[in-house]
Amino acid sequence: MTILVTGATGTVGRQIVEQLVKRGADVRALARDPAKANFPAGVTAVQGDLLDVDSLRGAFTGVSTLFLLNAVVPDEFTQALIALNLAREAGIERVVYLSVIHSDRYVNVPHFAGKFGVERMIEQMGFNATILRPAYFMNNDVTIKDVVTGYGIYPMPIGSRGLAMIDARDIGEIAAIELIRREQAAGPLPLDRINLVGPETLTGAKAAAIWSEVLGRTIGYPGDDTAGFEKNLRQFMPSWMAYDMRLMSERFLTEGMVPEAGDVERLTALLGRPLRSYRDFVSGIAA
Repeated sequence: MTILVTGATGTVGRQIVEQLVKRGADVRALARDPAKANFPAGVTAVQGDLLDVDSLRGAFTGVSTLFLLNAVVPDEFTQALIALNLAREAGIERVVYLSVIHSDRYVNVPHFAGKFGVERMIEQMGFNATILRPAYFMNNDVTIKDVVTGYGIYPMPIGSRGLAMIDARDIGEIAAIELIRREQAAGPLPLDRINLVGPETLTGAKAAAIWSEVLGRTIGYPGDDTAGFEKNLRQFMPSWMAYDMRLMSERFLTEGMVPEAGDVERLTALLGRPLRSYRDFVSGIAA
């Protein structure tokens, strides 16, 4: 019985692979270049690409449970549908899919709409699946550390509605728990959706205040400049992706990423411990 992890070299994928290995699972990890992947001992690295049908057929052979993660790319939706069709062809029935919170509400944001389409596909195909819907990754804020420390501002336009930021380490552990639950089940389990959220809902001002406390000096929140956010992102990503991120940030301002009743309690019970806090995350990267 083998669990295949796609996106295995990324921020979340690496965490999942490590957590599965800790739990004694038979893990196969998909990578474009297995020689450079540097996975833990015991992991079988397989070469593959989500648009390369032949490589996926080979990677899926003998797999019982699939973790599906698609990067934010122009053909994300196509990649996911090809993977799901080939999984079905290979006889894989158990799937854990990494979607995004409010995929059904942020309908104008390309990578949210694409993930919601994949969720519908999973339902229509009748997979025995868990759909994980994470909120904003705390780990995104590693990229702004130099701006915070150098300019004294928290630059992400996250607004005043609040985002229930979650640590990627918690995502990885919850995903591993779900993969093993699916893998070890004697029979089909019903489709389930789980919102992945952090222990508190943070506004822009609150995030800046936490940075201020950790650094011991005032960090400001300059406000909700989504146009400036897009302009800055275009310095190191394609224009289509920067615009996609701007559209997402505009929905942060109007709706936020707020947990539903019971989300935090459910995750705490799943993990058997408290969720990691943003303050602890900032303290870690500031050090």
